[in-house]
Amino acid sequence: MKTYFRLLSFARPIGKYAIPYIIFTALSVLFSTLNLALLAPLLTVLFNPGTHAILPKPAHFMDVFKTFNYYISVINARGNTFVTLQYVCGVIILSVVLGNVFRYLSERTMENLRINTLLNLRRSVFNNVMDLHLGYFSNERKGDIISKIASDVQVVQFSVTGTLQVIFKEPVTIIAYLVMLLMISYKLTLFSMLVVPVAGLIIARIVKNLKKQASASHQAYGNMISYLDEALNGMRIVKAFNATNYTTQRFNDENIRYSNIIRSMARRQQLASPVSETMGVIMVAIIVLYGGYQVLSGTSTMTAASFVAYIALYSQIMRPAKALSTSFSNIHSGIAAGERVLALIDEKPQIVDAPNAKPISSFNDNIHFENVAFAYGEKEVLHGITLTIPKGKSVALVGPSGGGKSTLMDLIPRFTVPKSGRILLDGQDLETLQTHQLRNLMGVVNQESILFNDTIFNNIAFANPDATIAEVEAAARVANAHNFIIATEQGYQTNIGDKGTKLSGGQRQRICIARAVLRNPPIMLLDEATSALDTESEKLVQEALNNLMKNRTSLIIAHRLSTIQNADLIIVLEQGQVVEQGTHQELVERPGLYRKLIEMQTFSPN
Repeated sequence: MKTYFRLLSFARPIGKYAIPYIIFTALSVLFSTLNLALLAPLLTVLFNPGTHAILPKPAHFMDVFKTFNYYISVINARGNTFVTLQYVCGVIILSVVLGNVFRYLSERTMENLRINTLLNLRRSVFNNVMDLHLGYFSNERKGDIISKIASDVQVVQFSVTGTLQVIFKEPVTIIAYLVMLLMISYKLTLFSMLVVPVAGLIIARIVKNLKKQASASHQAYGNMISYLDEALNGMRIVKAFNATNYTTQRFNDENIRYSNIIRSMARRQQLASPVSETMGVIMVAIIVLYGGYQVLSGTSTMTAASFVAYIALYSQIMRPAKALSTSFSNIHSGIAAGERVLALIDEKPQIVDAPNAKPISSFNDNIHFENVAFAYGEKEVLHGITLTIPKGKSVALVGPSGGGKSTLMDLIPRFTVPKSGRILLDGQDLETLQTHQLRNLMGVVNQESILFNDTIFNNIAFANPDATIAEVEAAARVANAHNFIIATEQGYQTNIGDKGTKLSGGQRQRICIARAVLRNPPIMLLDEATSALDTESEKLVQEALNNLMKNRTSLIIAHRLSTIQNADLIIVLEQGQVVEQGTHQELVERPGLYRKLIEMQTFSPN
């Protein structure tokens, strides 16, 4: 129940919807119940057309049957039975219209509550995912995260809020019917209630273990989405290695597992409704025999018309009872999905600002690493790094693969945080600064060109959504991208496809550089920006990078001599330690690792 009520907290402001819903539902139930209760007076008029005696006036208005019968007898006493019949039918029609109007208003109010809950829940999940540290996404399946945000939230919307609707409406409906039944015959009603505990035990037995199966179904669905995502992203490799059969078999196996779980759940859920309905019909038959015998033998105070109305009312009490049983079988799926969604909401980002974090708006001196160490779990990948990156200088990180170059770079924008030691920007520890403003000082260009399925203009303007077309064009010119952009079908409004697949590798990278130029940051972080390009593209991109790095502090990871030889400072990393540093000329003259790597031309990305 704790999970259920926590999920309901996302319906806020719940009072805005709950109060109108309660009022509309109560009125809907009232008039819907009266529709059947009025059958008795209607049947009395039809079965006894010659009766014109005025019945005693009831002591209070709440005695619905006696009140209505009294007014019917007053009208009927005038001698025109057909007029009385018109009056009765008119009241029934009015009651039906009002009942359905209020039912529509109650359902519309609940739909607004459901949509509001979905809006708040999905917003909370997505916002929290965006705040999580990068390491979280390395350990989780992307498809499973997508499944939680898309599918699981949808399940919560329909099962949990739907149950909220049933929890109020159906009990109120049952109570209203019971009141009417007790007013007709309390003895027969008490007798009929003997079946309720038996039906409850049977249904509880049927829906047992549904929550465990529901949790397994959501996990299997998440795996399927992950396999689908991996297959689509890796389609070129799948086909290149003739791995289509393996990929489809892995997906199909999970699909079969998911289908089997859903089938088993469906059997249990679908069994609950027929069982409750069967129990209801059996009980109606028993009541017909028992109550009918009393009416026929004259041992009951009920008239034949009242008994028919009683049977009609009792037959309808099974509908809300069945809805309750179905709801409790569905709630298990909603709770299981809700627990997965809440687990994602409860995931805390490892990198958060200190309570008294200070704003920062400029970079004036240097970035200093002071005895910095970093570890992935138990494995330490950086050991006692101490180095300084002066303002306005270009600093290159080189070394064998696995040396810790990318890890060291990720520490500067606080994508990760050091295990020990400090990183200072203008003498201020990064942990004391506001991360958002810190990242505003930096531009990033990665080895992989990360673009969005949008226009060229919007991909460049991603760095500054308020940028004008003139500013975007100026950034594209600096990145050597303007000429190929205007040659595309729609220029800057050309859609580049998923991950920029409509562009070549060099074109994608120059779009990324234009994006960084538009931001105009004082610090640039370039991680293998030319490693995946051919010679011609590399030349164009390198020119763009040189333009980008002018008058900026740049930290470069590269393995090609053309990229790093003009750097002001080269830092050589091996096994997480700084083994050499200096200019290209200084390092080449030493018999160290750098000269060895230059001779081998194997500067590898981390």
